[in-house]
Amino acid sequence: MHVITLKGEYHCIRLGRSVHEDEVYQAVVPAGAWFASEPAPNSSFALVGCTVAPGFDFADFEMANATALAKEFPQHRSLIERLCR
Repeated sequence: MHVITLKGEYHCIRLGRSVHEDEVYQAVVPAGAWFASEPAPNSSFALVGCTVAPGFDFADFEMANATALAKEFPQHRSLIERLCR
């Protein structure tokens, strides 16, 4: 899972069961951060879910825009362009 915070900090969180290989079963994405996920290298699929709390309202939802995000976070342009439309 890829996370870019409001300050532009990038974090890669590896989800999985191999805790000795720095994988975690679940992760929390900070409010306001952008995130995306993709299958691990040499994997053909991933099962990823997103749970929000305290609740979800589509009025607060914003789908990422590659052009706008790359402009805001140019240091992460290649990742953004690869994972966003």
